[in-house]
Amino acid sequence: MELIALVSSGKGTWGQVAGVINRGDWETITLVGNDFAKKFTTEKDFEFIETTTSSITDLKDEIMKKLKGKIKGTEVALSIASGDGREHMALISALLSLPVGIRFTVLTKDGIIFM
Repeated sequence: MELIALVSSGKGTWGQVAGVINRGDWETITLVGNDFAKKFTTEKDFEFIETTTSSITDLKDEIMKKLKGKIKGTEVALSIASGDGREHMALISALLSLPVGIRFTVLTKDGIIFM
């Protein structure tokens, strides 16, 4: 399965994203974030999609445009442990508008869980 993860602000949230990336067996990994998020590192290779807009509707359109044609399957694993509600709404709306199904993904003490 392909993983798409939002990387943004939020104390301690990058550890959750890194855990999902490093403990999962992903076909591809795509990270979405702003200029600050370019500092994120992990053991596995990933593609980074930088967002530059701030309004929620413009952010949704930007993400949708930059993801179009990159997703090969009909659903993706989605991590939104990082970021704020505005970013979450824009990313989820962009994915559903492509259209692609989403499976929320989180790392727990028992491993990766799809919700």
